[in-house]
Amino acid sequence: MFKQQLQQKLQQRISPQQIQLIKLMELPALELEERIKRELEENPALEEGEEDHTLQDQGADSQPDAETTEEILLGDYLREDDIPDYKFQELRSMEAPRKEDLPQSISESLYEYLLEQLGLRELTPEEHAIGEQIIGNIDDDGYLRRSLEDITDDIAFTLGIEASVDEVKKILEIVQDMDPPGIASKDLRESLLIQLSKKEQKEPVVLAYKMIELYFEEFSKRHYDKIMRALHIDDKEMKAILHEVQSLNPKPGSSWNGDFNEQLTHIVPDFLIESRDGKLFLSMSNANIPELRISREYRDMMSDFVSNKKNQTSDRRDAVLFVKQKMDAAQWFIDAVKQRQETLLKTMTAIMEIQYDFFLTGDESAIKPMILKDVADKTGYNISTISRVSNSKYVQCEHGVYSLKSLFSESMLTHSGEEVSAIEMKALLKSFIEGENKQKPFTDEELANKMKEKGYVIARRTIVKYREQLGIPIARLRKEL
Repeated sequence: MFKQQLQQKLQQRISPQQIQLIKLMELPALELEERIKRELEENPALEEGEEDHTLQDQGADSQPDAETTEEILLGDYLREDDIPDYKFQELRSMEAPRKEDLPQSISESLYEYLLEQLGLRELTPEEHAIGEQIIGNIDDDGYLRRSLEDITDDIAFTLGIEASVDEVKKILEIVQDMDPPGIASKDLRESLLIQLSKKEQKEPVVLAYKMIELYFEEFSKRHYDKIMRALHIDDKEMKAILHEVQSLNPKPGSSWNGDFNEQLTHIVPDFLIESRDGKLFLSMSNANIPELRISREYRDMMSDFVSNKKNQTSDRRDAVLFVKQKMDAAQWFIDAVKQRQETLLKTMTAIMEIQYDFFLTGDESAIKPMILKDVADKTGYNISTISRVSNSKYVQCEHGVYSLKSLFSESMLTHSGEEVSAIEMKALLKSFIEGENKQKPFTDEELANKMKEKGYVIARRTIVKYREQLGIPIARLRKEL
């Protein structure tokens, strides 16, 4: 039995322009140039050149009324709700995701190799699109360091696919089952476990898997005595385990030796900061980014159709729907590029104001504590927007080229209550280690005490974290015999 009921539902819909902007926001300068070139090739209604304002000065005869145009294009039998499915899909559907639209950071050959393997799996179009998004987020070393929650959000924003984290995780497991072994792992531990699980399960392999699974921290610190006691094994068995682990690849992405040359990353700064008379001046690297406008030819076609009401056949209506679609897409793209530039410039201005002393002097100790929220508060943008802007972007000043991400750091307090950045703390820590006696290197406890002598309140566990982030081993492994 059918039952009628009234429901009130709140839904959030993302416009095509928002999707365009989200994609463009993440692109560095070099990739933006390529994206604009591709859009110019694919959309004939978009062309290079400054916006043509002559149409606005020619009166109503040349500029069709927007309401009249809408009435003609979407009359009673051509409104969106009444367009047949095949016509709606042909004229108004969004394009399927292409590899150029994904946040690629891995070499072209490995990317294609993984996509080929993905194509061999029995997946729905949505699952395949999710797989492409996952592969596009894999870094040069072969790791997937972005969280599944962030990737799930990106899939919703960029692809319009409402997938749960569990659904994305299932596709990730399919990607992790591909070659090379260990690909798309979140960290070294997971990569080693995946590689060991694919090897013939001999006793040393089984023990190695158990060691990495249960005693990875001891293994990374080379506390082999503890591992031997925990696994109840002797020196010979320990050596066999280490031999198995040493045969694995800590960077599964770098092991790829396809037929294609690895795509080299060329850094092009997105921003330029110049110092003149003790003042900083910020500009964007827009030298190779052209001005964009809607084609005059397409404007004339639309104007002619609207004004020539005597010859409005069904075929001409279909043609003008195509023209309008291309013009709308061109305008969306132009607006998205403009908004991207405005957002990036406003964000970088806020960063420059916070790190003014650093850009002026080049002294890393002058880098102030700065987190995403600090910049978000100054610009009025949300934190996710600041994160997208700072990702893969670089700024050039007189002292070198810096990634925006390297300018962000947490704050620490000195004994006097002064805030200092974690970057400054790491620089001081590194200087202590470089000047230590290599026959008797400082322990983490001793390093913490030396930092305290300089007035920095810091715990030993924080020293360990900073040391590991700097890639510096423990004192026992720094000792020179």
